[in-house]
Amino acid sequence: MSAANTGVPSMLAHVLPAPVPVAEHESCPVTFVFRRLSDKWTVLVLSLLGQRPYRYNELHRTIEGISQRMLTRTLRNLETDGLVSRTVFPSVPPSVEYRLTPLGESLLAPLSALADWSVDWANRPPA
Repeated sequence: MSAANTGVPSMLAHVLPAPVPVAEHESCPVTFVFRRLSDKWTVLVLSLLGQRPYRYNELHRTIEGISQRMLTRTLRNLETDGLVSRTVFPSVPPSVEYRLTPLGESLLAPLSALADWSVDWANRPPA
């Protein structure tokens, strides 16, 4: 029976060994995703690209406080992970457009659920 049918969150349905081996933790896809999302700019970039494609300079102007180096690094990491695609247009100077891939789009629903939970938790009445 799947965790969805029992009411047990899938994260809790899997029994972890004690102690958890470092290699197992490091190779876990969940660990990888949370490391990527914990980057300072990644969630914001994904959110913006979830609305529409952006040209590089337009995206840079849209995010106050991000350096060109950090935006480039963030976009390269997301491209390497298969979440963002990069298209170069033959113009002078060349312009580059970024958009979410289908894999990146599939991350928006769980990311939105986590964002909704965060807002609800932050707005809870004091205990």
